[in-house]
Amino acid sequence: MRLLSTLICSVSFASLAQAQQGGLRGQVTDADQKPLAQATISLHQAQDSSVLRFVAADSRGMYAFGQLQPGDYLLSVTAVGHARVFSAPLRVVNVEVEVPLIRLAPQSKSLAGVTVVARKPMIEQKTDRMVINVDAAVSNVGATALEVLEKSPGVTVDRYGNISLKGRQGIQVYIDGRPAYLTGAELTNYLKGLPSSAIDQIEIMTQPSARFDAAGNAGVINIRSKKNRQKGFNGSTTLTLQQGRFTQTNGSLNLNYRTGKVNLFANSNYNHGNNFQNLDIHRRFRDLSTGTTTAIFDQEARLRNQNDNFSAKLGVDYFVNKRTTLGMVFSGFSNPERFRSRNTSFLKNAAGVTDSIAYAESDTRQKFRNGTANFNLRHVFDTTGRELTADIDIVRYRSINDQYFYNNSFDPSWNKQGGEELRSDLPVDIRIYSAKADYSQPFKGGKLEAGLKSSLVHTDNSAFYFNIISGNQVVVTGKTNQFDYREQINAAYINYERSFGKLGMQAGLRYEHTNIEGRQFGSPDKLRHPDSTFRRNYGNIFPTLFLSYKSSDKHQWSFSYGRRIDRPAYQDMNPFLFFLDKYTYQQGSPFMRPQFTDNLELGHTFRGFLTTTVNYGRTIDLMMETFEPARDGSGGLSYATIIKNGNVGLKETIGMSVSAQFPVTKWWNTVLYGNYNYGQFRGRLNGDGEQINVSASNLMFNANNQFRFGKGWGAELSGFWRSRGVEGQIWILGFGQVSAGISKQVLKNKATLKLSMRDVFWTNRQEGNINFQNTEARFVQVRQTQVGSLSFSWRFGKPLKDAAPRRRTGGAQDELNRIKGSN
Repeated sequence: MRLLSTLICSVSFASLAQAQQGGLRGQVTDADQKPLAQATISLHQAQDSSVLRFVAADSRGMYAFGQLQPGDYLLSVTAVGHARVFSAPLRVVNVEVEVPLIRLAPQSKSLAGVTVVARKPMIEQKTDRMVINVDAAVSNVGATALEVLEKSPGVTVDRYGNISLKGRQGIQVYIDGRPAYLTGAELTNYLKGLPSSAIDQIEIMTQPSARFDAAGNAGVINIRSKKNRQKGFNGSTTLTLQQGRFTQTNGSLNLNYRTGKVNLFANSNYNHGNNFQNLDIHRRFRDLSTGTTTAIFDQEARLRNQNDNFSAKLGVDYFVNKRTTLGMVFSGFSNPERFRSRNTSFLKNAAGVTDSIAYAESDTRQKFRNGTANFNLRHVFDTTGRELTADIDIVRYRSINDQYFYNNSFDPSWNKQGGEELRSDLPVDIRIYSAKADYSQPFKGGKLEAGLKSSLVHTDNSAFYFNIISGNQVVVTGKTNQFDYREQINAAYINYERSFGKLGMQAGLRYEHTNIEGRQFGSPDKLRHPDSTFRRNYGNIFPTLFLSYKSSDKHQWSFSYGRRIDRPAYQDMNPFLFFLDKYTYQQGSPFMRPQFTDNLELGHTFRGFLTTTVNYGRTIDLMMETFEPARDGSGGLSYATIIKNGNVGLKETIGMSVSAQFPVTKWWNTVLYGNYNYGQFRGRLNGDGEQINVSASNLMFNANNQFRFGKGWGAELSGFWRSRGVEGQIWILGFGQVSAGISKQVLKNKATLKLSMRDVFWTNRQEGNINFQNTEARFVQVRQTQVGSLSFSWRFGKPLKDAAPRRRTGGAQDELNRIKGSN
């Protein structure tokens, strides 16, 4: 009874306190007194006009603010195509106040407003991220997602397609706010097949909050695809023709239909690639004791690849009521590719005289297929903004890789001495299951977020090698193997955000527990290559901290700290040798450990246009690609090279970046970005215990100029340059490129023609050198980077009659992006 009495008293006091709070409610219409659904209503303090809350009007144009303390307030109302309206001061006591009807008048020169939206800047620098608006750069026409990333400020793409940011490798790639769940070659192939016409924005975050997965040493890159929530039927299409040494084409189609409680959306993309690559390698072999040259190896590789990539996405949102939305999204891609190469190697003695010639041809047919299903929920509890979102993802990734190698040896006069034929079958099957839930609780001056996530990954990698002898296939037991890998990650996080006058603070804590199990099935020769298994489980805490301080209208300061993890790629834990060519192999390690990085960054913004940051990072158990010579039958060093991935040791980096965006004239806007990075890493390279202690600095510079002329004309002149730097054991010489383009709006500004040229002077070629144990090598790599493109984009459709237009995005953009079905 005592407990019951206490409970009754508590409820009574709570009800009394609730009754002492007031509220506001009302309706918004247009000039013809038709309800304006989805209009944005912002609540302000009457004293200083500071924003307290905001809500969206329902289908009847109704809105409400509850639980308001007694005081004086203002309302402001906005909607697309209408002028902003402010209410008269409203006094709230302890009852709900009925606000007089608010009408919005049509905004004059609405077409001019549309033009402004289309002229987004190429780069937007925000507090916690840099945003790349892909369509704003004419030279992005016809490019792939990987090529757009390559020219983004601070981003570097190496010769293998690996992405680094501000000199640090280990980027986590997200697609529409969700992890891509792809790494290594799988991720590279996906980005190479995704045309820029399908991308709206690229968000670059060097210090993500605890809400994001802890993976990604250098941060997160989020690729946002194009979407449209406008009521009615509408869409857009883009067709592009490219001409380099070979012709390429791509196109995309985006469709959207929204009416009543249902929103349907679909998009498809097609890309026909036709590329080449020339790679020349000069290797010099030394005697380890004397250092004298023992042999010279010159290799000329001519590679050609063709691919046809098709991707599609289909989704539906169902608005159960004004607070609950259910959604489903199905997406997938298929990328059949043919890769052919001719490889000529001249083996010479110490004097440079050719002893023998090895000629190899390969013909590889690959097919990458991916399918993803997403089921999502969003529920808003009340007008304060409390909400719950949930996602379930099912991902299936499969690749088929069928290779034929033809190896022949000749004497210096090209008389054939011998030959062999080798076939390989390298299937990959990856299955991913993920479930997550996020809760958000806004309150006066801040917000609290918390969430749970669990993911399960199962990969099956096989490598079947056969010698072709008299037309018959004979299993090569020393190379054939199968690797099965399972990984489960369970995570929980809490994130707290609060402002104290000029000081803003955000602190987060994320915990992730990882369980992994791998089984190497060996080969048919169980005596020499037996099965092996390994298991590992570990838990880690990842704190994050963000501080911002606006000392004056001219100066704003920021500080951030975060701890992150990079786990080995699935295939990098397979210990068997993979055949790349007669003199190059690749090998993983089941004993690889994840690497951990602590990142700190201090930033300053002057007058909102000049941003300077200084960053420091420390990585332990650094994962790195290393090179070492293979062993011959007697255990000595051979002429073949093994590329390995493993833990090397410690790496420290310090850097500074400066970015500025400003109008030179009314028709000329420029963005300048520079980044200096100094890195040092030290540790052991291989089983022989070779010590490495390397330090190097690197400078990157990026410039983008956008020109806007009259009558719908526009132009771009952009470029980037990267100085000499080090990638693991490899020193890369400086390289860069210049791109240019023009655009013209046609068909009453509903369509755009763009003509561009990437890498105008063909300077984006990579040269470098490497030294390891008894081998010294230099290489030159040339790709099809000089490409001209002609593109046509058309926006079609119109809203339903009397349908309310979609409201502008405002302070609720983060919450709107979390309507998962719209991605």
